[in-house]
Amino acid sequence: MRSRVGGLIVAGIVLVAAAIASLAVGARAIDPLTVIEALTHYDEANADHLMVVELRLPRTLLGLIVGAALAVCGGLIQAFTRNPLADPGILGVNAGASFAVTFAVGVLGLTAPGAYVPFALLGAFVLTLLVYALGSIGPSGGSPMKLTLAGVALGAAFTGFTTAIVLQNHSTLQVMRFWGVGSIGGRTIDQLDWAVPLIGLGLLIGMLSARSLNALALGDDLAQALGARIVATRIAVVIAVTLLAGTAVAAAGPIAFVGIMIPHMVRWFTGPDQRWVLAYSMLVGPSFLLLADVLGRVVLPNGELRVGIVTGVLGAPVLIALVRRKQVSGL
Repeated sequence: MRSRVGGLIVAGIVLVAAAIASLAVGARAIDPLTVIEALTHYDEANADHLMVVELRLPRTLLGLIVGAALAVCGGLIQAFTRNPLADPGILGVNAGASFAVTFAVGVLGLTAPGAYVPFALLGAFVLTLLVYALGSIGPSGGSPMKLTLAGVALGAAFTGFTTAIVLQNHSTLQVMRFWGVGSIGGRTIDQLDWAVPLIGLGLLIGMLSARSLNALALGDDLAQALGARIVATRIAVVIAVTLLAGTAVAAAGPIAFVGIMIPHMVRWFTGPDQRWVLAYSMLVGPSFLLLADVLGRVVLPNGELRVGIVTGVLGAPVLIALVRRKQVSGL
């Protein structure tokens, strides 16, 4: 218990450092003391203060909530499907949300982020239900392999539908080409008004489901014998995944690998107890996303890489390493 609590404290310190780096590092470096001064004694006549508060603060706050949402969502899906290689991308949840957002932008003409949030949530919810329904057909029920195959198949299909809408509409292509890569840059503080409550509710539901997910890992029969409410737990997890994945995709676009990597990494230290896995993921996920975003700002001599590209480049070798250590990080 002491080592786990100590690990949480270390993760919190790393998260604070990542947030400060996100506010200080970029095309124009700003001293950390100036960053703190901008947050505590804001002077709009100061160019550094203006850059920190108006440009980098919304980006950092969005990275905090989106990173937590993606990491916790990945942990919930892995526990829900009993598949250590599951995440919102592999199971098609992101593809459903992306298709719904593209439909809202390309067909209905909704371009404001707050306007297409309900579509992202609906797309994530429908895909989650479809994947679970298709993966549960047959005598063996919802096995990890069947759920993964159903998610990959439906994700590929809806990605194709999304691409078809984008290619048919030039204005949609202009709006979606950067959003589809995944980015937390260029956002305003107003987007947090709807993103924070939805993601906060999803995190709360996910954390409250952690104990029951521990019981479900033992199998449905034993979980029921231990007093777990199987149906209620599954409904709660579906709602949490919908809120977390749908809102994250609506706010930042589909960002890959965070949901699959972070729960694996934290299980090296926490073991399979979902209460600790989700708590650690809530801190480690934002740290990884913010540091990836900082790397994307400085890796090129001119311009920057979108954070979705950076997480993809970093995630591929890490995922290979995780698969090789499956006996350590498996559920």
